[in-house]
Parts: sequence; structure tokens; C-alpha cells
Amino acid sequence: MQRFSSSQEVLDHIVVSVVQMVPGAEDATITVAEQRRTARSAAASSDRARLFDVLQSQTRQGPCLDALFDQETVRVADLATDERWPELSARVAELGARSMVCFQLFVTGTTLGSLDVLATGPAAFDEESERVGLLISSHAAVALAGAQELEGVHSALSNRDVIGQAKGILMERFKITADEAFALLVTASQHTNRKVHTVAAELAMTGALKR
Repeated sequence: MQRFSSSQEVLDHIVVSVVQMVPGAEDATITVAEQRRTARSAAASSDRARLFDVLQSQTRQGPCLDALFDQETVRVADLATDERWPELSARVAELGARSMVCFQLFVTGTTLGSLDVLATGPAAFDEESERVGLLISSHAAVALAGAQELEGVHSALSNRDVIGQAKGILMERFKITADEAFALLVTASQHTNRKVHTVAAELAMTGALKR
């Protein structure tokens, strides 16, 4: 999988690749959950896929949620007749989604993600669909972790640059050392209950140091 500069780019690429590569796939979504049995769509190949996540969140049940919380892979031959999710099954006709296969994609702290593949016909997915989907999921999880790490590095470098600018302003204004300037930023951060980076960014932008 190619290199990406943000985690959202990775997620968007995953759903497009899944539709192209998984046998039987017509739509795909990445479902993210941060609380038990609630979910949202982090990326989707279509409105139908995105709305499916909305229905799952509203009914608090569905194959994607099971993949997230209970097991790694869930395959559904026909959503309209499957008795595991009665409330969801009663509403999927609105979307025209009939069959699905869902894979647990990642677990990060309290946040879980699943890769979900949809089709409009029943029994659209087989063992080959699962095999390809699992392969994509494993590569996607690695790519996503790499993009998140890169975002963290970029954020840290940005924070360091802003703090450096703020220190320079204080050093020039008060004729003090770099350590003394940083101490002023820390004191302002504590007194205003804000992060040092936020205080530094405000100082760099407005020239004001709220203490």
C-alpha cells in the first residue's frame, strides 16, 4: 500500500481499494466506535455505506458492531432475513443492502475500527472474499498506524516551531534567556489552564501573553 501523509487519506484509500478488490463488493465503509454499541463512519465509498453505519448506531446492533466488539470477522448472507439483528434487519430495505462481510481493522486505546463490505444481492461473499478482505485489512492497519505516527511527528515539529517563536519574542521583549522565556510560557500555561503550545501560538499571533 502506498505511503500517505494522513490517516484520513489511508481510510479513504482503503474503502476504494476494497470495492475494487474484494469479490462481490459494491460498497465499503470503515466503522469507528468509541463507546459500547455506538458507531460512526470514518470513511465510506458511497452514501449507502455511510447510511448503513447510521442505522447501526441508531439500532445499536449489526454485523460491523459485532466485528468491532465480539469477533474479528462476520459474514452475512442476507441482512433482510438474518435473525441476529432484528431491528437492523427491519430497516435495511431502506438502503438496498443485503449481504456483508466485516473485519476488525484496529484497536487503539478505547477506539475500535472495522472494515465493512456491502453488496445489494444476497450471498455475495464467499471464502475468497474473506481471504482478500483479511489481507487488505492487515495491510491497511499497518499503513494506518504509520500515517498516525507521521501525523504525530508533524504535530510535534509544529508545536516546537511555535514554542520557539514565542520564546524568541519573550527573549527580545524582556532581555532574558531561552530557559527563562520557556519558564514564563509554562507559568502562563498553568495560570490559564491551557497547554503551553496554545499559549505560545497566541503569543506568536497576537504578541500578548496572558498570565
